[in-house]
Amino acid sequence: MVRSAVVLVGHGAPASDCPPYLVFKLKQLESRRRALGGEPSDEEQELDAKIRNWPRTAENDPYRAGLEAVAEKLRPKLPDDSEIVTAYCEYCAPTLDGAVQDLVRRGFQRVVVVSSMLIPGGAHSDVDVPRTIEGVSWRFPDLDIEYAWPFDTESVADLLALHLKRTARLEPTGSTSPEKPAKDED
Repeated sequence: MVRSAVVLVGHGAPASDCPPYLVFKLKQLESRRRALGGEPSDEEQELDAKIRNWPRTAENDPYRAGLEAVAEKLRPKLPDDSEIVTAYCEYCAPTLDGAVQDLVRRGFQRVVVVSSMLIPGGAHSDVDVPRTIEGVSWRFPDLDIEYAWPFDTESVADLLALHLKRTARLEPTGSTSPEKPAKDED
């Protein structure tokens, strides 16, 4: 039987008590590297690790707490034999690469990556995540890895409409989509 896992990948955020100068310096180093090309310097890698591994709590990193809460709500909606873990594009550990490596080490043969970032066009979802998956695929050729992307924009609109209905009590007035013709008001 193939062991399957889901990696819910989010953007990530620095812990609120992480000194801002560390994040500023990391961004400077990243910008310089991107402009000049090349690999991350030792200093950039050390700063990235320091920021990602900063002690986290729900109070100093509500984003991480939120992503983990979504993962917990998603868990019972997955097949019984699946596991779900979280990963982050920046500022927070584990990285997507690190999360997948850990799953492979633990014997998972299939990994499905899904982004918490729902809108196409973002650098993380459209570039960084696929690039990381490509690198993982080269290192682990026997791993069946899939990226569940992009999201259907109609489904995203439905999610947002349901949220608006629940939180702001906004009711839909009709739809102009061919599947759901608008109601005539007589």
